[in-house]
Amino acid sequence: MDEVLAQPGCCIVDLRSPGEFAIDHLPGAHSVPLFDDAERALVGTLYNRHSSEEAFARGILIVVQNISALVQRIAQVSGRDARASDLEARVRAMAQGGLAGMQKELQPVSVAQISESTLVLHCWRGGMRSSSVLALLRALGWTNIVALEGGYKSYRTRVLKGLSAWSPPRSFVLRGGTGVGKTLVLREIERLRPGLTVDLELAAGHRSSILGMVGLKPRSQKSFDSELFCRLRQPFGPCVVFEGESRKVGDVIIPAALWSTLKAGTNIYIEASDEYRVEVLMADYLNDDASRAELRRQLPFIEERLGPRKWSGELVRLLDEKREPELVKILLRDYYDPLYRHSETGRSYALRLTTTDPITTAQDIIVWLESQTIEPGSIV
Repeated sequence: MDEVLAQPGCCIVDLRSPGEFAIDHLPGAHSVPLFDDAERALVGTLYNRHSSEEAFARGILIVVQNISALVQRIAQVSGRDARASDLEARVRAMAQGGLAGMQKELQPVSVAQISESTLVLHCWRGGMRSSSVLALLRALGWTNIVALEGGYKSYRTRVLKGLSAWSPPRSFVLRGGTGVGKTLVLREIERLRPGLTVDLELAAGHRSSILGMVGLKPRSQKSFDSELFCRLRQPFGPCVVFEGESRKVGDVIIPAALWSTLKAGTNIYIEASDEYRVEVLMADYLNDDASRAELRRQLPFIEERLGPRKWSGELVRLLDEKREPELVKILLRDYYDPLYRHSETGRSYALRLTTTDPITTAQDIIVWLESQTIEPGSIV
């Protein structure tokens, strides 16, 4: 597994179904499913309710139908020659001995090393899907091709192990009320000093609030973990900067070791005028028609929390009437600010800044970080 992760140039082909791939996948992997979601469900049902042999027989029929397109797609993503004949007959010949016969033929063979030109196949746990396709491609004369031992399951284990074992540098946390632009400042810090930040909201595809999914594509827990794992494997400087979050960012949970780092970090407080905060939030949540429609669907949840007898339909009406500044001010005053004051009770701050634009604030924070860590100009 570590050999594959250490070779970002190698071609990884994920043979799992599209649904499995969408939940999470190895970095840079190409989805070339042996079964689609419905086919995988059918084979799984036969396995669970009837027998492994019946599931195997149905699976072979599906593979025979799909094998030409599958080989063509693998060749396309890996830059190889797909010219071959009688693929269907080759699959039938491989399956003649039934499940037991094929398992006997597909015994794993260790590989000394892989290179950037290696083609890596995998399925869920390095079983029949990847080993059978590997055997077929090798029979076609393909070389420098391997199956990932343990498949995606081994990768997931490696991700969880890496997240739990992370040893962080000194951490700093940007805090402040909704709309002060913490995310904008964090991303400016990253632009000015690449590798200095961990962007939890970017990894989650969520802004960590009840409206945080508007205009974004939230990730699954497994995909979130993978994004963090890839980031934490990269080098850090003398410190790391986060944006303050609760333990959950949308529906995903921050891993324990990273959460401990976040809680123990040195806090930087950012504040801004109400006018600035309204501008930031309008740019973030109301920048296109799709976001407006999604926001409209979510507003009743906030009305319910604020008190349905007073607010029922009021926030939606303000949006429909294009009274966005008024809507945002109400959300800040009556919903977000009270929640934030409660969450920050008793917290201390090493630095307080008033922001009017994210670039200047990021520059000021970098100067201060340099004074707190090592010699000025050495955060690179």
